[in-house]
Amino acid sequence: MIRILIADDHSIVRSGLKQIIATDKDFTVVGEACHGAEVLCKLQQGGIDLLLTDLSMPGINALDLISRARAEAPRIPIVVLSMHNESQLVSRVLRAGASGYVTKGSDPAILLAAIRKVGQGGRFIDPNLVDAIVFGTPEDAPPHAILSDREYEVLQLLARGLSLAEIGSKLFVSSKTVSTHKARMMQKLGINNNADLVRYALRHGMVQE
Repeated sequence: MIRILIADDHSIVRSGLKQIIATDKDFTVVGEACHGAEVLCKLQQGGIDLLLTDLSMPGINALDLISRARAEAPRIPIVVLSMHNESQLVSRVLRAGASGYVTKGSDPAILLAAIRKVGQGGRFIDPNLVDAIVFGTPEDAPPHAILSDREYEVLQLLARGLSLAEIGSKLFVSSKTVSTHKARMMQKLGINNNADLVRYALRHGMVQE
């Protein structure tokens, strides 16, 4: 039996996931969390075999949450279930320590297959993303591939309309630090203003239109 902790800030999504997971007798949901700090707290409590988590939750930012979850409970594998299908984000999530990635638009059978494989010690990437992740070449890489993980996060959050202060609060850094990351990121991308930044993020599927 694989004991699963579900993390998503939408109760309807968590309820739907529980119904899907309940269709497989080898899986059981033993806990729920709606923000990053709660995820870490429940991992500390034990009794969990796998973490199934969204990326966009209040509190700890996505990549930090995965890294901290791996540090807190290194034996508990992580499957990310996200609306984002941007290959650079998927690669960064996997490098941060996740063992699986599934998009929310996938068939429930794909999610169950991911849970089973990762729960047994394997790795799983949504079939719809495999070609871009595995067969992508350096020539195919978008300009933001050269950004650091922190610069990438700042780009995403700015594109969602957050202020420097709001981003600093989410990332647990000062507004000045966020401003520095923003300046470096925009220089690397050759972007001069926020409007062009948002258009860039939308064009590359980094935020939802």
